[in-house]
Amino acid sequence: MARTLNQSEADVHGTMSFYHEFRNSPPGATVIQVCRAESCQSMGSLALEAYVRSRLGIDFHQTTRDNNFTLEPVYCLGNCMNSPSIRVEDEIHGDMNAARFDALVEGCLTQVIEVKAP
Repeated sequence: MARTLNQSEADVHGTMSFYHEFRNSPPGATVIQVCRAESCQSMGSLALEAYVRSRLGIDFHQTTRDNNFTLEPVYCLGNCMNSPSIRVEDEIHGDMNAARFDALVEGCLTQVIEVKAP
């Protein structure tokens, strides 16, 4: 990549490590982001973070061994009225707690796939 962009490897690495959306490896099938903004923290996101990390068995910026989930921090989802919030792919979920998180994870693992006959 550095050669193609006519940049040094250090420049490319610096850019990739600065922006969290750039990755060195593909993310899991489902990306989960936990909001870490002040509103969410005041409403219990630190405890939620600990639960999510324990439940998935990974830390932020990691992917589960089965490649089902990647966990990322985010610093505001704009859903402060319903703190704490998480985003699963493109959907924001507010008033999050351990039971609701477990239901979301199970829903991601058991999605129904519709197969149409030819």
